[in-house]
Amino acid sequence: MFHKEGHKIILITLSLCIVLSLIADYFVENSIIKGGIIISLIILLVLILQFFRNPKRAFSLNEDHVLSPVDGKVVVIEEVFEKEYYNEKRLQVSVFMSPINVHVTRYPVGGDVVYSKYHPGKFLVAWHPKSSEENERTTVVVRSKKFGDVLHRQIAGALAKRIVNYAEEGQTATQADDSGFIKFGSRVDVFLPLDANITVSLNQKVKGGITILAS
Repeated sequence: MFHKEGHKIILITLSLCIVLSLIADYFVENSIIKGGIIISLIILLVLILQFFRNPKRAFSLNEDHVLSPVDGKVVVIEEVFEKEYYNEKRLQVSVFMSPINVHVTRYPVGGDVVYSKYHPGKFLVAWHPKSSEENERTTVVVRSKKFGDVLHRQIAGALAKRIVNYAEEGQTATQADDSGFIKFGSRVDVFLPLDANITVSLNQKVKGGITILAS
């Protein structure tokens, strides 16, 4: 199963691979070179399919839990001053996604979307300390019953050239539903109350909509 954001790119890549394979088969006489071209095209197609996959998952929704919004690795757990929305200290948990991770962004909690904003910016590597404030990004806040306002921020990286955000203010968000998509590697920050019980550790691998970040 593939995410809707990848349908057009997958179709273009598939068509390109077929055309180039036919051209190589017709014009290239050396069988080794011809085989190398075809294998390279197959690898390219597999990588694109891998990136846009959207596997079915059995989500266990619970308003007492904050779920990871994306697949990846936890790279930050720290107390920070969040100045865009809260203007106060919060616990930040950041998950870095490599190009081979599933890139669907999911709502970490359910509730009402009270804030959704896009910020143009740079394309620093996603683990850069200033990427959270200087890179292209979107900020979404969902007002939940148990955790209050929970902010998650999609951050573009050096390879991510497009952030897709589905959240609109006034919507009702369902935990683990699609909140957006980031194309080609990046990270997502989640900001939580200081008294939240963080249930993950640094460098831990997490799954979007499955792994519990906090309770």
